[in-house]
Amino acid sequence: MNLPTFLGGVHPPECKELSEGKAIENLMPSSGEFIYPLSQHIGAPCSPLVKKGDRVLVGQKIADSEAFVSAPIFSGVSGTVKEIALKMTVAGNFDTCIVITNDGMYEKAEPLEKSDPVKMIRSAGIVGLGGACFPTHVKLSPPKDKPIDFIIVNAAECEPFLTCDDNLMRACPDEIIKGLEKVLEIFPNAKGVIGIESNKPEAIKIMTEHAKNSPKISVQPLKVKYPQGAEKMLIKAITGREVPLVPALPADVGCIVLNTATTYQIYLALEKNLPLTEKIVTVSGDAVASPKNLRVPLGISVKELIDACGGFVNDPVKLIAGGPMMGLAMRSVDVPVVKGTSGILALSKKLAYLSEESSCIRCGKCVEACPMHLEPTFLDHAVRLRDYETFEAHGGMNCIECGSCAFACPASRHLVQSYKNGKAAVNEARKNKAKAEAKK
Repeated sequence: MNLPTFLGGVHPPECKELSEGKAIENLMPSSGEFIYPLSQHIGAPCSPLVKKGDRVLVGQKIADSEAFVSAPIFSGVSGTVKEIALKMTVAGNFDTCIVITNDGMYEKAEPLEKSDPVKMIRSAGIVGLGGACFPTHVKLSPPKDKPIDFIIVNAAECEPFLTCDDNLMRACPDEIIKGLEKVLEIFPNAKGVIGIESNKPEAIKIMTEHAKNSPKISVQPLKVKYPQGAEKMLIKAITGREVPLVPALPADVGCIVLNTATTYQIYLALEKNLPLTEKIVTVSGDAVASPKNLRVPLGISVKELIDACGGFVNDPVKLIAGGPMMGLAMRSVDVPVVKGTSGILALSKKLAYLSEESSCIRCGKCVEACPMHLEPTFLDHAVRLRDYETFEAHGGMNCIECGSCAFACPASRHLVQSYKNGKAAVNEARKNKAKAEAKK
């Protein structure tokens, strides 16, 4: 059976058997410090709404911003604000954080007030929960001259190891369908499509069954290929439409893409008046004793998740927040789970082994693998020469940093890191140019 997909991409080992099909377990610690960074989304960071010594409740808004591209932050526990201070995040940097001492009582704040759906989604603090963390209300507010034809639920979950979306679909199909229906009420001329890779047959079966009474919603099985879950690749596979290059967005081709967990959270906000206070996280890897999917309060320490999975069976040489292809390497487990945390991976030397680079042999495998149809080896060469103008001129800023090129490279070239360096240099040059023009 020829399933829809996109041109390019790779097929890394899936490693999903470690946690797939296991019921989601709730982890609700009775004590401990919960840490809430004020930057948990793309856009303006939040400002604290609480101070040291304040008592807070589950679902109480503790930080917000007046900026449109932003999203408020809510406490996942009840307790007392210990401090507002710089703390390390999963990315390894330091951010201003609200630290709350959990009293173990989990007393709840009043539900959200009903309002316009898009405003309520913003009020609930919902962002892209697959890791991008783009505020969802912004996605749902396209320009009036951009008619929306498709609302696509990204249930591909193409990253190896991760199974949180798969297990959420098995456990809460009605809620996801209802969340999508709520979005379709905002865009009455659109169709809803749930795109699921074919390596999740149980989820496909369950979601198809539960969508049969929703005439505007369909389930589309997809070919198993990474990065099928990237927005542009998913839109191409499902609709045949191609999103133009940067700075174009899915709305430019009549599409809005929402993560599975985001759609579920929209249901909770619009049907139950609940803000975003919890996250389902896959904890996996060959260094973890008992891989699981855990539903946890935001702000919980990653160490508590590891401990709930039996700890390490051997010393991991790499800790990753997210999936192995696009996730962030972690310096410590003493960091908090945030809105964008979809997975915590602990890998042994066997799985995390990184070969030394050798010279490019011009085999072209990176070109074949690139889903953005770039020339990775050429861009890498430009960056190493610090020729950032050439890097930009040949589409380097369109790289989605998926890692397909590096995975396919027989010379083990560190291509993604090279592009990150190139993009950072171009952005810095743009900022400096803007500053110089502003002074004129």
